[in-house]
Amino acid sequence: MSLRPVRRWTCQPRAVSRKTRTRRPFVVVHRPQGTPLTPAQRRFLDRCRALPHLADPLDAELTVSTAVSDLTADEEFWAGVIDHATTRPTRRNDRLLRLLAAMLTGRPREWAANAVPAAKPALSTGDSWICDRSLDAGYLALLCTYRFTDEHAMVFLIDELTGGVVRKAFVTRNITTAHDKLAEHGPLHRINPEAAHWLLAKSFHRLDRNPTLDVDEEVHRTRLLAGRRIALAFG
Repeated sequence: MSLRPVRRWTCQPRAVSRKTRTRRPFVVVHRPQGTPLTPAQRRFLDRCRALPHLADPLDAELTVSTAVSDLTADEEFWAGVIDHATTRPTRRNDRLLRLLAAMLTGRPREWAANAVPAAKPALSTGDSWICDRSLDAGYLALLCTYRFTDEHAMVFLIDELTGGVVRKAFVTRNITTAHDKLAEHGPLHRINPEAAHWLLAKSFHRLDRNPTLDVDEEVHRTRLLAGRRIALAFG
């Protein structure tokens, strides 16, 4: 008696209308979907409850960045947050996913962007200035402008005495006042935005390698904002 190979039947997925919006699942190595949230992830999500009520995109960014400022946010952290937000659709989770798709970098940004489009309006870079006091005072300051609909700026103080680590940072909507205050410390010169953000990227990288360094709390609270703007400046 001859043996015939068994034919394998394949199941074809049901056609989905183009008008139907579905969130594509993402795959994270070593983390099964549905894994319970850690206390840190729950704390972060609780801190983001106000997101649906924030109309200003800068306020929304600051809320997310502040919410994670005292937590260890590695890929595993973001994988759990994005998995939870993707599988439990609420107004908060939808807004959070859109913000993460815009603010994060690397694989976490891709995971969020696979679920929803990035938050609007789009962010663009503007002008940058530098106040270089590295030779006489041991620091340099950067003022960089950006725009959603309205313009805002971020100011960074880089401590050259500790190897070029960002020591202070803050966000302001009053660019003229920030420019004038910074000019009191020394002459301000325009600098190519890409060069300014290259300095920032190096400074934050040094901070990542020395996380125990004593820096201003606003550096941590605005960290996601800075990371997004550095990535944006390099295209």
